[in-house]
Amino acid sequence: MRSRTLYGLAAALALLATACSGGSGTAPAGTAAPAAPAASGFPVRTADCAGAETVFDAPPSRIVTSNAAALEMLLQLGAGDRVIGTGFPPGAGTVPAPLADRAAAVPVLGRTVIAKEKLLGSGADLYVDTFADMGAMGGAMGAAPTEQEFAAAGIKHVRLHSTACADRLKGPQQDLAEVEADIRRLGAVTGTAARAEELVAGMERTVGAVRTALAAVPADRRPSYFFFDADAGTKQPMAACGRQVANAVITLAGARNVFAGCEGTFKPVSWEDVVAADPDWIQLGVRNRGNEAETRKAYEQAEAFLRDFPATKGLRAVREGHFVRIGSEVTTIAGVRNADTVREIARTVHPGLAVDGR
Repeated sequence: MRSRTLYGLAAALALLATACSGGSGTAPAGTAAPAAPAASGFPVRTADCAGAETVFDAPPSRIVTSNAAALEMLLQLGAGDRVIGTGFPPGAGTVPAPLADRAAAVPVLGRTVIAKEKLLGSGADLYVDTFADMGAMGGAMGAAPTEQEFAAAGIKHVRLHSTACADRLKGPQQDLAEVEADIRRLGAVTGTAARAEELVAGMERTVGAVRTALAAVPADRRPSYFFFDADAGTKQPMAACGRQVANAVITLAGARNVFAGCEGTFKPVSWEDVVAADPDWIQLGVRNRGNEAETRKAYEQAEAFLRDFPATKGLRAVREGHFVRIGSEVTTIAGVRNADTVREIARTVHPGLAVDGR
């Protein structure tokens, strides 16, 4: 179980680490941060994965994020001007155009995991963590600060429950409730609760239209679906399991994740397992390469592998050309755009259905 957890975490980190953007540098200790909004609605209490509470008496003014997912959430919430640094920066083209310039301007404190000393010395008053505790990774990523060290540095620490706490869920993620709760939680903590409600309402409208369109489609007519993480390598496939955000996205889109039953979030499986599942559709899990031509090339290479590889060329989805070209980031990483991915997958695997509410 321990090795499986480590493997899954490593896969998650690989998936979250997109090609780095041009922004770099550190957040100078004396750099002034924009003033946080008035402390309406405070104090705010939020719990970590184990239920331990953190209390905010006022909104934070100097925020560091562990990766691009947390950064994008804060940008969407309108709190991006208070982010003074990030790890795992977003790659070119991975953040929506209206937010891209602001994302690129955020100092990069670590191309992967932020070094402990740099994080504790960043001057942050809040660290938003997308990841689970990586202490079990040993020295591979460097030691993470303890909660006592965060407190001594004056940094409050919150996590995205939909990703960092996913292994603690009692069952699979089959809707976006955990993602929406993360957005609301960050909205409350940063004093942008009204904006959080707007974002969640928009997500629910999008998913609601898909749900309405799918109401007449019985369970046995919902196609089986395999998320092929092409960027994780082709030697051994990596499955997106039931507790991964992707499972919720696939389920809401009216498909059946063929690996919904595996434990945790990610798990290495065999090509024999994929052949046994014989999915109706395969999503080509490709990260944005920073420009349209390179991203299209990556999709084409992933599809060519499945068509040529002896173990997969006879799969139903491959024979029928049932490939879904939607980026890994918006499928497996928690965010506002998960709802749009639900709609795009539904459009593809259920052609003819009015999934736009029209």
